Amino acid sequence: MRYRGELTDQEWERLEPHLPPEKPETGRPNVEHRRLINGILWRERTGAPWRDLPERYGPWATVYSRFRRWRLAGIWDRIFAAVQQEADTAGEVDWSVHFVDGSVIRAHQHAAGAKGGRQIRRRSGAVVVVSVPRSTSRRTVRASR
Repeated sequence: MRYRGELTDQEWERLEPHLPPEKPETGRPNVEHRRLINGILWRERTGAPWRDLPERYGPWATVYSRFRRWRLAGIWDRIFAAVQQEADTAGEVDWSVHFVDGSVIRAHQHAAGAKGGRQIRRRSGAVVVVSVPRSTSRRTVRASR
């Protein structure tokens, strides 16, 4: 039974050649890649903690450890690049639609990059940056009454 959001047979056939071997030359064989990848996809889709992973994907620690090891080894980056290259070669990628231009991403108003605080020059000639007061002093509050 295939659950919603899991890899289809067609997607798996496209992805499988780019994965590390499931049965290493030495040591214990790995848990089935497809089941673990479906567990990773479930976790990324739901945003749930790793410990809440459904049992059908195997132990959460195994799924997390495979995800982390592959991330540190750069395997996910290689898989993405290979699949993207295949799709581009087959003409399945329309770069006019899939191109991200940073100039259209709106930044928050406080992300202007200005340096905070004000500079004060001491008698010794050293310049010190002092933060701007964030609250109103009592003297100012009383004076406004």
